[in-house]
Amino acid sequence: MKDYDIHGESIDFMRIAFSIYSRSFMKLTILPEDPHNEDALELMNELSGVLTSITGNGGQSSFCIDDLKNDKSIFLIARDENNKPIGCGAIRPMNRQCAEIKRMYSKQPQVGTRILESLEKHAMSIGYKKIRLETRKVNEKAVRFYLRNGYYVIENYGKYVGNNLAICFEKEF
Repeated sequence: MKDYDIHGESIDFMRIAFSIYSRSFMKLTILPEDPHNEDALELMNELSGVLTSITGNGGQSSFCIDDLKNDKSIFLIARDENNKPIGCGAIRPMNRQCAEIKRMYSKQPQVGTRILESLEKHAMSIGYKKIRLETRKVNEKAVRFYLRNGYYVIENYGKYVGNNLAICFEKEF
């Protein structure tokens, strides 16, 4: 596991990674991983298929895996007690103060919340003050999920300005 040098401090992500038990008592481990590995690519492909079935767009054009090649980004994979990948998520920088969540996906209940919590903890440890994301309005499950987790609706930003199908969220730390 690689360390990141943030503001002169080395952050060992293994130290801040955690294992938790979901309400079903399933052991869940969420750790940073290489977004190019087979499990990561499989999860992101599954996500694209799910998004296509819900929104008609898999979201690939809004994400470049190379955006994660810096010390202000991270890609996490959630694994069950058998080390099977069951979810993922990433943050990438928008600017020095704000990260953007990308490629959030969960195959099982409660896993998405735990991935989101872990992404937020990593974002804070890196020094971000807020976090943003975009989803499609038609993806009502995702909209409810982010509202339930303390995100609030903001004006569409970046490439989503003027896109009436998109809805953007933000959370400040």
